[in-house]
Amino acid sequence: MKKIAIIGSSGGNLFNLGGKDPAKLLKEIEKQAASAGIQMESVQFIGAEESMDYAKDATKASLWRLNAGTFVDGKKASLVEINQEAQQIDEELAEKIEQGQIDGLIVMSGDPENTNRKTIEAAARKKVPIVGTGGTSMAMIASKGANVISTSGTTGTTNRTRAVSFITALSKEFGLTYRPILGSGNNKVTKGNGLKNINIRGIMMSALPGFIAMALILALSKIPGLDALSSVFDVLIGAVPVVIAVIAAKQISELDEVSIVAGVIAGVLSVDGGIIGGLIGGILAGLLVRFLFQKFVEWRFPMTTVNIAAGGFAGLIAGLLVFYLIAPVALFIGDGIKELIETAVAFNPILAGVIAGVLIWPAIIGGVYHAAILPIVLLEMEKTGNSFLGAIDMVGLVMVAAGINLANIVRPRDKGEAAVAGPGFLINMGFGTFVESAYPFMFSNKWIFAGALLSGGVGGALVGMFDIRGTAYVPTFTAPLLANNAFGFVIAMLVPCILAFMITFVVNSMNRVKK
Repeated sequence: MKKIAIIGSSGGNLFNLGGKDPAKLLKEIEKQAASAGIQMESVQFIGAEESMDYAKDATKASLWRLNAGTFVDGKKASLVEINQEAQQIDEELAEKIEQGQIDGLIVMSGDPENTNRKTIEAAARKKVPIVGTGGTSMAMIASKGANVISTSGTTGTTNRTRAVSFITALSKEFGLTYRPILGSGNNKVTKGNGLKNINIRGIMMSALPGFIAMALILALSKIPGLDALSSVFDVLIGAVPVVIAVIAAKQISELDEVSIVAGVIAGVLSVDGGIIGGLIGGILAGLLVRFLFQKFVEWRFPMTTVNIAAGGFAGLIAGLLVFYLIAPVALFIGDGIKELIETAVAFNPILAGVIAGVLIWPAIIGGVYHAAILPIVLLEMEKTGNSFLGAIDMVGLVMVAAGINLANIVRPRDKGEAAVAGPGFLINMGFGTFVESAYPFMFSNKWIFAGALLSGGVGGALVGMFDIRGTAYVPTFTAPLLANNAFGFVIAMLVPCILAFMITFVVNSMNRVKK
């Protein structure tokens, strides 16, 4: 197994790009090295409390080293004292290099004239391959005749992209197979497998706060004196595709800041395609930034160039594809879905409400809700800030779950059920979510389950009768304020909640009598 050492400091520009958190920086390199079968042998890294561009002799710092395979942070002292302590490690590391115990060296904002002098001189004599960042220090290292195989500045880089660059260069030098770890876990990834990361449900769920913010602004704009907020609402409508594109790009590429930039560029160019256009633009940007990043690293571009080119090109290519080719189609599909719902509601609003209210429970239990219904809710909200199916969600799911939970607090079948139902009821009412809290009671009794379907259907009928457009995922008492018909929404919320409560109360009472 090849063994490497890390030397350097938190640096000047590096300090603002991950260097101020040495533990995270070092662990990222260790994770990528392990993926290539490379072992960490030694560390001499100075972490200062401020950028080295402004540091003084009295600046507090600490020396990070490797102890029994664990990164250890030493006691804080002045930078002068830490440099002296680091010179002792420098001598030890130089001796290891002379003895052939170090196969490669990673240097970040090093000091080849003082703190790292002996290590660099030993590495130059033994022709140990060196990779690193820090323009000035790496130029000085190269001038000493060292075997620098990859170098870059720090601008535009992150802990992960730097680590991937380091290990890619070293693994090629060592003849090792290396697959970068781009996710938050330890699963290795292969070229082009970003397709496996496409999760439309996850993207839409992550984007939900943006839609709720839009709904809140819409509600506030209806208050006398705050009508000027309607222009803010228009701005937010245009921002929603950008939000979705950024989330999609980040989740698919797993490259943090690089993918965020690509997602923003693609999203801005995808606005005319609505949220479907933003979704497609973000997915394309995520796939492209991942592909380009890996290619540029393989071609040994400087890491600053890798980040700038991968993020910029990926965002532009994806965005332009949507802007010129996909946006009209995406907008047509989105408008078509919304018109289909509106047509069904206009044909018979009460019947449409009943069907939606009854089916929404089987949909969420079967996993269809988050995969299909929630995206449709967001499509409806894209233009108006609220939605027919969003109102069904609140009355048919949230309020029914609240009624079932409340009945199990007031009249539980068993002593322990009240403790289970209490937190669920509070979340239902306080946050407009966690309808799954009613599952234990629904699944354990077919009459409670039937009562939930009946209550949802009644609530849906009321939504259709009052022609309500609303949303869930907000505190229950605020939901009517975000609807187009506040009075009708209050009635549509109360009736199914009370009905579900009464049915569950009666069923529980009968079960207790039987016992």
